[in-house]
Amino acid sequence: MSGSLRTQPGDRETTRPLVPSQRRSTSWAQSDPIDELAAKLGEFVSAAVHPDEVAALLESDGLSDDQIRERYGVTNSFALAEELFERVDRGYPEPEGPPHDPWRIGLLGCLLRGIVFALPGLGYVLAGPLLAGPKGAFGLPAGTVPMLAGALCGWTWNQGLAHRAYTWMGLGDRAAARRALLVGTPVGVLLGSLVAFAAAGSAGRGAVAFAAGQSGYLGAATVLLVMGRERTLLAALAPMTAGAVASVFHPVPDLARVALLLGSLAAVALLGLLEVVPAVRESGDGSWAAGILALLSYGKLSYGKPPGGVEPSGRAGEPRAASAGRPAGDRPGAAPARLGSVAARLRARRSAPRRHAGTVAYALFGLGSGVLVLYAALGDVLTGTRTAVAAPAAVALTLSMGPAEWLLFRFRSGSLAGLRSSTSARRFRRATTGTLVRCLAGYLAALLVLGLATSALWPHAPAAADGIRLGGLLLLGAVMWTGLLLQSFGAVTGTATVVCAAALVQTAALATHTGDAHWVGLIVYGAAAGAQAALVCARLGKVTAHR
Repeated sequence: MSGSLRTQPGDRETTRPLVPSQRRSTSWAQSDPIDELAAKLGEFVSAAVHPDEVAALLESDGLSDDQIRERYGVTNSFALAEELFERVDRGYPEPEGPPHDPWRIGLLGCLLRGIVFALPGLGYVLAGPLLAGPKGAFGLPAGTVPMLAGALCGWTWNQGLAHRAYTWMGLGDRAAARRALLVGTPVGVLLGSLVAFAAAGSAGRGAVAFAAGQSGYLGAATVLLVMGRERTLLAALAPMTAGAVASVFHPVPDLARVALLLGSLAAVALLGLLEVVPAVRESGDGSWAAGILALLSYGKLSYGKPPGGVEPSGRAGEPRAASAGRPAGDRPGAAPARLGSVAARLRARRSAPRRHAGTVAYALFGLGSGVLVLYAALGDVLTGTRTAVAAPAAVALTLSMGPAEWLLFRFRSGSLAGLRSSTSARRFRRATTGTLVRCLAGYLAALLVLGLATSALWPHAPAAADGIRLGGLLLLGAVMWTGLLLQSFGAVTGTATVVCAAALVQTAALATHTGDAHWVGLIVYGAAAGAQAALVCARLGKVTAHR
């Protein structure tokens, strides 16, 4: 029998509080014993949401049905609980202190991520001599084509890889996230390098080498960002940043440019490797040899699938029955265990697609959004109206990802507060709609300021006051931010479909020279933003979407 539920923490009573016994006075003015009990248990009864809670409290105090009938004149504990529940007013106490908000995040950290996203663009300043050359495909400089092809491939692959790693981290398995990054990053680097080489055309070896280095940087930077090492990445980019800034004011020899680029690349790659290297030892029995053998012997070198010690079985992070790194034939009872191993692998194959079903959609979203950003940055060059690559729009969008992330967290925090304060579905939808409008307006205001600033500072940039360009930039920003919001809702398939369709429409328009590129972009971005706004509104009032 458990102790009395009325005993508070810190009470020194060794016996439970007595339940008031039946009054033996013969006075006609004696009080109702149920009222006396309600006064004693009022705090607990008022906080109950159902009479059964009161009945459980009475039973924990040791009251039998016979005692209840004798003292209170009701049949059993449930009848007494209903009487108490009716006589005591409801009064649910608020929790002490401010409510927990898991969506609170500092603005400085988000701004730092935006800066880290944008800093690699300074590498193109240092690599200018490597990218120079005759005209290539689409009217771009020949050295730019493999760089753009490799960047699109890297954005696509690393978006999907990051999703898989974040999924494992969300399940509380940081080691499996490291293994996913350890396996997927080299594959992505190789794939990006091959795509850049295939798109090289008349580009020189320097441009192809730069594109391969870019693929390596994208893979290593993905590792550091997923593992939360933004400040480490910022420190590794410091030499390259200083060299790029210096090259704006003073000529920098080509040898120094190459040294700065290779130095930052080597630092980022080494730091990324140090983040995932523990996964090798965790895959085996603690030794390097066993870990590498485990990675190879089980054939787990597939994109994002965790090799070795943890199998994606029906339960997250469930250890495999078989010890990693040892063939089945070397273990005692290998023949019976082989059937269990096969069954475990079949369960893993059935569960892994459900757990990672959105990976392809995340990758497609990275591809589609990357294409839209490139068109916003290179529209003038692709249409032949300009000969120099000027991309203030891309820089503004990249820098705005920091405020976008912070405002996304603010929206989730506001929707949680609206969920606590709303008493109906209509009020909850109204609260979340107001929060959405404020956050989206704040992001567009930040993007507007960044767009005007980059256009003013960028050499030979088009006029910032051009309404079509500015409108297209803001609509594209709305597409990006609502896409991130839909991803947080778990509706990544819808936003991936919208951005990929927009990218295909804009590609077809540019390939067939249909209309003015800026007007086409404005229409495409506006349609995509409207479609995603409809998807957001369809989920805005659903409480389950805000989990």
